[in-house]
Amino acid sequence: PTDIAHGGEAVARVDGKAHFVAGAMPGEVVRGEITREKRSWARVALTEVVEPSPDRVEPPCPHFAECGGCQRQFASYGSQLEWKQSIVAGQLRHLGGEADPPDRATLASGEPYGYRNRMDFTVLDGRPALRRHRSRTAVAVPDCLLMIPALRDLFERIGTLGDARALTLRASATTGETLAVIRGPLPDGVDEWGCSVMQHTTDGLAVVTGDGVLHEEIGGNRFRVTGDAFFQNNTAGASVLVDLAREALDVQTGEVLLDGYAGGGLFGVALGRGAARVIGIESNLTSVVDFAHNATAAGVEHSLFNTDFVDGAAMVRDDWDVAVVDPPRDGLGAAGVEAVVSTGPRAIAYVSCDPAALARDTRTFAEAGYHLDWAAPVDLFPQTFHVETVARFAKG
Repeated sequence: PTDIAHGGEAVARVDGKAHFVAGAMPGEVVRGEITREKRSWARVALTEVVEPSPDRVEPPCPHFAECGGCQRQFASYGSQLEWKQSIVAGQLRHLGGEADPPDRATLASGEPYGYRNRMDFTVLDGRPALRRHRSRTAVAVPDCLLMIPALRDLFERIGTLGDARALTLRASATTGETLAVIRGPLPDGVDEWGCSVMQHTTDGLAVVTGDGVLHEEIGGNRFRVTGDAFFQNNTAGASVLVDLAREALDVQTGEVLLDGYAGGGLFGVALGRGAARVIGIESNLTSVVDFAHNATAAGVEHSLFNTDFVDGAAMVRDDWDVAVVDPPRDGLGAAGVEAVVSTGPRAIAYVSCDPAALARDTRTFAEAGYHLDWAAPVDLFPQTFHVETVARFAKG
């Protein structure tokens, strides 16, 4: 293999044809079996590493070979950071039309293990389980090295889950509060788990024990998170994202800030203290309620729209001077870019969880008169191929 692909596999070329090999590293000599083949590419199952890379390490998790939660425990952390920068730059070059991408080195965000404050499990034979890589088949996991200590402690207290279908476990890295959300029948003994418990019902989320919320503290701001509402899964990484968005916008006194795909207000609240007002647009009602609570507690003047981003932007009867957007994996798309730039903001902070979507939107921003100033990859999910990026777009 000579390169790493966007999906996390190593790329080897045979007679010019790309062969994608999961578990291999650039510079290695490997053997494998073709499991799927098309005219221009093939997927290969690794069977032997003939000549290993000096950056290859022994995966510390005994479940690594069968669990699909991690893909890169076999690689040194420095290699992982370099690969993620390469992937972001490659996507910006090939899909974004950036001949010389203004990307930065990948920023680490805390520890390479023990960083996740949330885990989403399916249930297999009454036990928490994760999916195998590229499969819908579940595998029970008695432990996970990615969980923060408070989450691992909660995980160890969970008993048999009975006929429950899915389980979300959350823990705050800053306050130590813990929370569980259950789909399906309620297991016996949940009142002994030592955490707040909620259950999905036909009428929505219902509190079983506790108050159904936890709190995280980022940059001096306290954020309430209700149930399984979205919040960044890496608390230290969330702080890095906020710092980069703050650098990208440098919000001035008197400016109006747009927070698109606002969630519970992480960016709007953290960046909005010096703004005249924050306009939040979020489709999830639970998150909207959290945003209102968090903004009010922080003394941030705000207005909220509980709708999808494109329609919400069209509903706003006000101009915004700067904008931060954190769209889902598909990115903004043409309609989303048009909505963001519709009032002519001087700067945009784009928080991306998919380099290909960021690259496609970069081209669309350029067509709308906004250039990519810089793109900073952030490793929110060590041991996986996922990479977050904060990009600054400026008008002119």
